[in-house]
Amino acid sequence: MTATPLHLALAALMGFAGVALLAAAAHITGTANVQTAGQMLLFHASVIIGATAARRGGHLHDLLARIALSAIIVGAALFAADLARRGFANEALFPRAAPIGGWFMLGGWLGLAVAAVTAKRS
Repeated sequence: MTATPLHLALAALMGFAGVALLAAAAHITGTANVQTAGQMLLFHASVIIGATAARRGGHLHDLLARIALSAIIVGAALFAADLARRGFANEALFPRAAPIGGWFMLGGWLGLAVAAVTAKRS
């Protein structure tokens, strides 16, 4: 499987999980972390879909965009998994999981910026 269908499939799964987490948060009290996890997944799923289209359209440097998108996916999944576990089980996924995921997301966003300014224009 190449990067495009893989990134799009993972974005769809992130969207699915985001909606499921938001639904759970709406029905269970004291789950602010679960709500934040759902929002983080939904927001970043949209970014993955849009940036994948931009990459395919030649608006982003291909390799840099692939790396950046992968970092955002890993980061959002790690961040959301840690928050969801904290919300449902009141314990961390592992120590510093959310901040590590956050740094991956931040790095991915910076990578997208670099991919945008280094794209080959025709």
